[in-house]
Amino acid sequence: MTLRIAVDDLSGAPTRALLAAHLAGMQQGSPPESVHALDLAALRQPEITVWSAWRGDDLVGVGALKQLDASRGELKSMRVDERFLGTGAGRALLRHIMTAAAERGIRSLWLETGSEPAFAPARGLYASEGFVECGPFDGYLPDPLSTFMTREL
Repeated sequence: MTLRIAVDDLSGAPTRALLAAHLAGMQQGSPPESVHALDLAALRQPEITVWSAWRGDDLVGVGALKQLDASRGELKSMRVDERFLGTGAGRALLRHIMTAAAERGIRSLWLETGSEPAFAPARGLYASEGFVECGPFDGYLPDPLSTFMTREL
């Protein structure tokens, strides 16, 4: 079955549940000052677009793009439902967001992800799509629990 990716208004129960699980997981494994995941209210800001990925009626994952300025965007809230890990859904969602960012005139993407071993698959995905490690950006502070990455589009 093909993956359908669409802008999400955050009103659906499956999307809300996956994002709540994402935020809870981030809060469970990190001290508050190291949690940069956004809650639903923050994801509803006008500079943020959220996409959801579906296979049939099943929510596969979510991802968001925050417009930092005219030429830079930040990848936020990337999460694939555990049932679909390793299926290529995260890569498809990431590529969709990169394409949408480029179409908006964004020339570079930035992200913050965890440095712990549990985040190794995410860091590997980003690196395989051309992201490289960098320093903190746009108000982030150095944090041993954070890995910052960027790539040109």
